[in-house]
Amino acid sequence: MYPAVHAQTTPGKPAVIMGSGEVVTYRQLNDRSNQCAQLFASLGLVKDDAIALFMKNCPEYFYASWAAQRSGLYYTPISTHLSAAEAAYIVENCEAQVVVVSYELRDVALSIRHALPGVHTWLMTGGTVEGFDAFESRLDACPPAPLPREIEGCVMLYSSGTTGYPKGIRNANPERAIGNPGPLMQGIMSSFGTNAETVYLSPAPLYHAAPIRFCMAMHRVGATAVVMDHFDPEQALRLIERHKVTFSQWVPTMFIRMLKLPASVRAAYDVSSQRVVAHSAAPCPIEIKQQMIDWWGPLLFEYYGATEGHGGTQISSYEWLSHRGSVGRPVYGSVHILDEQGQELPVGDIGTVYFAGGAAFEYHKSDEKTSESRVGNKSTVGDVGYLDADGFLYLTDRKAHMIISGGVNVYPQETENVLVMHPAVADVAVIGVPNEDLGEEVKAVVQPVDMAGAGPQLEHELIAWCRERLSHIKCPRSIDFEAKLPRSDAGKLFKRKIRERYWQGRDSAII
Repeated sequence: MYPAVHAQTTPGKPAVIMGSGEVVTYRQLNDRSNQCAQLFASLGLVKDDAIALFMKNCPEYFYASWAAQRSGLYYTPISTHLSAAEAAYIVENCEAQVVVVSYELRDVALSIRHALPGVHTWLMTGGTVEGFDAFESRLDACPPAPLPREIEGCVMLYSSGTTGYPKGIRNANPERAIGNPGPLMQGIMSSFGTNAETVYLSPAPLYHAAPIRFCMAMHRVGATAVVMDHFDPEQALRLIERHKVTFSQWVPTMFIRMLKLPASVRAAYDVSSQRVVAHSAAPCPIEIKQQMIDWWGPLLFEYYGATEGHGGTQISSYEWLSHRGSVGRPVYGSVHILDEQGQELPVGDIGTVYFAGGAAFEYHKSDEKTSESRVGNKSTVGDVGYLDADGFLYLTDRKAHMIISGGVNVYPQETENVLVMHPAVADVAVIGVPNEDLGEEVKAVVQPVDMAGAGPQLEHELIAWCRERLSHIKCPRSIDFEAKLPRSDAGKLFKRKIRERYWQGRDSAII
């Protein structure tokens, strides 16, 4: 259940195939991660110490991750889109002693290095600058033999930071011999029927929870992970055909971008090798999911959970077709819908989504935030939704995204799902902006397919489109246009960055 086993049985099998074409075999993955584990040990790192990875998608990501995983360390992937201050905050907060950086990110790394005295070793891959050791050279100097005693480590991820500084999510790391993954990893491996024959496509950045966890799970079972350097809709289809991908994982914005490709382009690629198509990270518009099922067949499996690992749901295409819009029933922990007083709500009532019985977690160095996430033995990440009579969960939105307009609660996800279906819309964010009478009014910020078409005529057309399909209170009163909305590579929309422009200089309860 880890690469060393497969390095002996199938040494020449690809463990990683990069979208650029670079191949890493199981022998190479095992040897390089052993060398990296030896390096970490020589630097004095012991169980529960921490490293940080500020890296683009590349094979070295897995060398460092597996080195930490087989050394009992915590390892923290950091978003490559963060500012210097945000990246420095995470490095300091997770107490990293070693940081591995991609050469492409050297400017940010150089600007924060001197402000982080807790980091004693800075390593850089793909090139070097002053103050950083060459990661490849340091590995070359270490033996490829395993450590005398290998124990499981643990990834320590941070929330996406869509509503403020990210929170460090620290799961328990009890001592376990290498090859004995925790329940969350076991669930990933069993839920989707992964085995050594699986060819998995990972189109998202490895600094997010699902990509790194699922790729590591593939390496435990001896599968091949095809990792895109960055997402491109047509290249994703090309890679599915070229490598006969059997299992792929997406976020809804990726579905939207693929569906907006010309029909001739979509039809040019054979994607029939796929057996499982997983998606998560955000609610998927019903029309988009239906179009994907029509295109690829009933292969879609949606799952809902959080980086915290405190619980999760899952739904197959067949279940979804009779419970359209649902994210499924619990497969890990039990789900509960609570009101503001922490009381359980009846079927159909909207409230905050809590789980009980999942993985224990805490927000690192933040007892207050940890406490705020709890009601008794239940925990939440702030999502809002409801249960139907069959126990299926439906998500409405994030509590922090809710707009209160004239005393009426408006969940912007519903409005966004309607607007994104318009053929002229590439992406959209719906937010609350100041209104003297209503407190907040609904505004849409739209990324058009063609910026040249943006203007009053398209604004009126989109408002009318929305009003034909939704209650007027949920529809935008005005629309602004931007060439590109701020999203992470994994599809997370940074609404905070959009809101800030409209709320500057005002007192606001909105985070």
